[in-house]
Amino acid sequence: MKISVNKTRLQKEIDDLALITEAVPPVVTRVLFSESDLRGRAFVKNLCREAGLVLREDAVGNIFARWPGADKKLPAVVTGSHIDAIPNAGKYDGVVGVLGAIEAIRALQAAGFIPKRSLELIIFTSEEPTRFGIGCLGSRLLGGVLSLERAAALRDRDGKDLQFWRAQGGCQGALDSVKLPKDCYAAFVELHIEQGPILEAENIDIGVVEKIAAPSTLRLELTGVGGHAGATLMLGRRDALLAGAEIALAVEKAATTTGSPDTVGTTGVFRVEPGAVNSVPCRVWLEIDLRDTLVKTRDAALGQIETAVKEICTRRKIEFTMERLNVDSPAICDAQLVATTEAVAKKLNFSVKRMISRAYHDSLFMAQVCPTTMVFIPCLKGYSHRPDEFSSPSQIEKGVRVLAAVLAKIAAS
Repeated sequence: MKISVNKTRLQKEIDDLALITEAVPPVVTRVLFSESDLRGRAFVKNLCREAGLVLREDAVGNIFARWPGADKKLPAVVTGSHIDAIPNAGKYDGVVGVLGAIEAIRALQAAGFIPKRSLELIIFTSEEPTRFGIGCLGSRLLGGVLSLERAAALRDRDGKDLQFWRAQGGCQGALDSVKLPKDCYAAFVELHIEQGPILEAENIDIGVVEKIAAPSTLRLELTGVGGHAGATLMLGRRDALLAGAEIALAVEKAATTTGSPDTVGTTGVFRVEPGAVNSVPCRVWLEIDLRDTLVKTRDAALGQIETAVKEICTRRKIEFTMERLNVDSPAICDAQLVATTEAVAKKLNFSVKRMISRAYHDSLFMAQVCPTTMVFIPCLKGYSHRPDEFSSPSQIEKGVRVLAAVLAKIAAS
């Protein structure tokens, strides 16, 4: 079976979706259930309908688009990713795995393939943590990793909860209906840009993911004492920003001293109140991302950061609250599925490398549901989560061809 990908059509769809943004292009920003996110969802659902796929949505807004197979009793083969985008993002993260999956299905349809198993695309809700500070909201609930109580307690920075935003998104039904039963799918394969420099640097076409790193997130609120910048003397100040700055440096120290090259720590949110040049900062909010491929070193660094927070705030007489938003385990990808994907890529005469994903994705939580792996394609200098994120049409085409061939191989069995 010859699989022909229409890379011109796919690139136009990627470009068109990138124009649906809260920011000025080429910046892409689509935050969960914002006006731009809802328009982006409508854009993708229309493409699915045009491809003849059967649509449904669950109670948290995960979108499912199915190409029914000949044997409805067999577990389906599934692929997918996300289209929400953090502020100041690019147009390929997640989107390649959604629009590329639609193109893979169209290519199989054009080739006359008749699936025995159904093929399904999932557009996951809120892979990015922008709205609630926790990533992969939709896939966490699908995999049963996030409790219903924890989900109901989620709040954005304005205090609006998940129920409010579900209503904005038109979601219906109870959250307890979202969780998927174990092995309800035969396999999950996610196509994604690498978000790292390895494939490009080594001139490799395709990465096949064997393991996905373990993420964790801390949220802190620090409360000091404000005052006039001129009239409040330095001796005895309780400056919340300075405590936060020390904590950010402690994150860097913890991440660089574990002995593991894969430990990374980022203080990605640092908000200051009142935010006036002539006022001593009285309140600070921080969100800290800490990851590693090894739970032992990740958890050791996490404990080191939490200890540092207590020491710094006690010494500076700063009140604080500290919350672990998530502490996740790594995912080990299915060995047989990895081998199958690698073999398919080689059969297509593409160079292949088995990889670790240091970024986490919805695949991390789909691994709780069914055999899972990821297909990586190169991206320019490893850039991601920025407007100059880029993967060429030819690189994307190779990824889509691999995805389509893997889906077809499993769906035919």
